[in-house]
Amino acid sequence: MTPNSPSAPSRRRFLASTAVAAAAVGGGMPLLAACGGSGGSKNEGTTTGKKLKDILPTYVPSKAVTPDIPSKNGSAVGFTTALPADQLAVSVPKKLGKGSELTIMAPLWGTSPGEGNPYWKAMDEAAGVKVKWQNQDGNVYGQKLGAVLASSQIPDAVVVPGWELGGKIPSAIANKFADLGPYLSGDKVKAYPNLAAIPTGAWQRAIFADKLRGLPMPAESTPNITPFYRADIFEEKGYEVPTTTQEFYDLCKEINAPKSKVWACSDMTWSAYVFFGVLPEKPYYWKLVDGKLVNRYETPEYLEALEWSRSLYSAGFVHPDAKAETGDMRTTFSSGNVLMYNADISDWYAATAVQRLDKPEFRMDAMDFFAADGGAPVIYEASPSNIWCFVSKDADKKTIEDVLALANFTAAPYGTKEQRLKAYGLEGTHHTLKDGVLVKTELGNNQVFATYEYVASSSPFRAYPDFPDVAKGVVEWQQRQGAHLKKPLFHGMQIQEPTRYTELNAQFEDLEKDIVRGRKKVSDMQQQVSDWKSKGGDKLRDWYKKLLDETGESAS
Repeated sequence: MTPNSPSAPSRRRFLASTAVAAAAVGGGMPLLAACGGSGGSKNEGTTTGKKLKDILPTYVPSKAVTPDIPSKNGSAVGFTTALPADQLAVSVPKKLGKGSELTIMAPLWGTSPGEGNPYWKAMDEAAGVKVKWQNQDGNVYGQKLGAVLASSQIPDAVVVPGWELGGKIPSAIANKFADLGPYLSGDKVKAYPNLAAIPTGAWQRAIFADKLRGLPMPAESTPNITPFYRADIFEEKGYEVPTTTQEFYDLCKEINAPKSKVWACSDMTWSAYVFFGVLPEKPYYWKLVDGKLVNRYETPEYLEALEWSRSLYSAGFVHPDAKAETGDMRTTFSSGNVLMYNADISDWYAATAVQRLDKPEFRMDAMDFFAADGGAPVIYEASPSNIWCFVSKDADKKTIEDVLALANFTAAPYGTKEQRLKAYGLEGTHHTLKDGVLVKTELGNNQVFATYEYVASSSPFRAYPDFPDVAKGVVEWQQRQGAHLKKPLFHGMQIQEPTRYTELNAQFEDLEKDIVRGRKKVSDMQQQVSDWKSKGGDKLRDWYKKLLDETGESAS
């Protein structure tokens, strides 16, 4: 299951719900300490070859639970049932924690429960540690994170999402956090079986400045971006799911009825990037063309995706709240005022769970991605992990081992006693189980948040026993999209660009929004790309080319 996630329309917040699966480790020759030539830093570049192999933990898949729907093509595994407590597997037979009091800073989208609540007390007792949470508002987490990392008062453990890896954060990670390799590299990880079951690709992304510093939250290989449609209304009205961007546009024309407060869609830019085969964001935003690196922003498909998204706005097909970047599009979609929108795949369950309380006929589905002109799409494989938990370099051996003990507990797979407690709290207090359906109580909704997920998580799973059709739909959609996956250059590598380039791309997201909403022209993006090249883009290209020459290609 995914962590509690925001629904605001910025890319940073959209990425906040990324979760779980892995990819194969890239090979190549070891990278020199500084990939940027003279003036380079030991924190720049990536780690490959023998050094990487020596750092990575041994992978030992968990056999604790058999899923109802197995993984395929990089999908999550699926579960459609919830077992009674006395039938759950045990993945942590012996309490590993030795009683340390740990301070942990993590993002939270919600109101943090007070100290001494029964959920935290139960987790402390089960894991053998006492956690003092320093939860921060997830919507402004980066601001707090920067301030904390710049100070001398670092909590014992700190969660860092990948979308906050800008500015001085990567350098702070290298300088402020401990090397976990002596505890986890190679067979050492076997002391923590649930951590050993985390896929190798997720661990590779947790290597910063040549050291294993992060505990990862693995992610599925398939995109979390999902183009949803109201399947119940489509069936009622006889609408056909589109298979080209022209069909999508024509369908919007058929659906759109603003006078009846029905708009065809929300902002579809994120899906457009997939329809047109646009490269991912940094550091995987390069492709090799005739021996030269070409950036995402320089490709014709990037401009084509923006132009197509813009055409939906200019035709009046997009809901006004999407243009204004206000409101909650999931609610607007659920109410039938918008019939298509894109969001994190976790919205499938979230919307269904709310709507079927009053409307049992409510059905949403996800359309398969397609190439803009029809046929098979190019879908770039997602990063194996995007959220990590780091341990302070000032932590002593006992503290580090107790953080790892807690991580081993939180990484328990679905269907275990440990995962049930982490995700649902105490039975009778925080949740009930009736007819195979888990339901949180009011106290559970107020106390059991997904904060523990960020310490470390299991391989990806989707478990919706209350709506098994959604679990099946999500996993099968991922499996279909996974058949079209392509690895971008540098896939799976944790790459740190030189600090002089970290803000080079900062203007693009706002300009993208302005262009599709008609406030700026596509030619403004062409000018921005030209400026990007002259202000450092071409030098960054040279830096990546050297990196590519040293690591070898990872695209497929």
